[in-house]
Amino acid sequence: MSIITLTTDYGLKDHFVGALKGKILSQLQDAVLVDITHHVDPFNISEASYLIQSAYSSFPKGTVHLIGVDIELKENNQHVVVQWNDHYFITADNGILSLLIAKVKPQKMVVINIHDRLISEATDMDVLVTVAVHIAKGGSLNVIGKEISNLKEITELQPVVASDGNSIKGYVVYIDHFGNAISNITKNLFLETAKGRPYEVHFKNKKVKSIFAKYSDIETIEKQSLSNIMGKSLAIFNEAGFLEIGIYKSNPKIGSASSLLGLEYRDFVMINFNK
Repeated sequence: MSIITLTTDYGLKDHFVGALKGKILSQLQDAVLVDITHHVDPFNISEASYLIQSAYSSFPKGTVHLIGVDIELKENNQHVVVQWNDHYFITADNGILSLLIAKVKPQKMVVINIHDRLISEATDMDVLVTVAVHIAKGGSLNVIGKEISNLKEITELQPVVASDGNSIKGYVVYIDHFGNAISNITKNLFLETAKGRPYEVHFKNKKVKSIFAKYSDIETIEKQSLSNIMGKSLAIFNEAGFLEIGIYKSNPKIGSASSLLGLEYRDFVMINFNK
């Protein structure tokens, strides 16, 4: 079974997603195609990286992940394949994969060099599809690319630990379906920096003093009636291990972290630790 996941900023209104699947199936009829999402904000590499990082580990090892966000071939935006944690990621070297793998060394990385072997009308996505099918069939990375040792690194919007170790500044990288604001501060970074110290999470002139394991923990810890805690802002580390700001029992049509707190993409989130 050859699994290929699809993550793009194409949306679903137009024909692009259907055509993409058709191109894959034309080359590999028994491919299992799984949509992670096609609603990445256009060219938003931070959002794309968060979504693929949250989803990829749910798939079997050997899965091929095709990421169609900002893939136009340019001198500073080459097409690459990264083998990491026994998964294959195919996209452009635009920062998505450097955000994904962070400090973990990939098993192998190649810059794709098959462009001149395809027809002159081949699109950037045609190139990535050809590579995805090749790998899904068990093909070697050496056939489709030249090995590289580094990826383009993105420094913008990265979480930063203060020089004195007393704070972490991160940024909102994604607003989910429920209006919750997900930051790029990971649980691992928090634990490494906190060292057991008390803390406060600050965002949009508000603060909370606890990060819960799950939303419902607020009922146990706050020990108040449900009517009193509904609508309160809170923070959790979500299933993907990222700090998430939400409203308890929120409804996006009535109010959410995004609408009630005004949190948006690129807004900063600060965790301050007691000295």
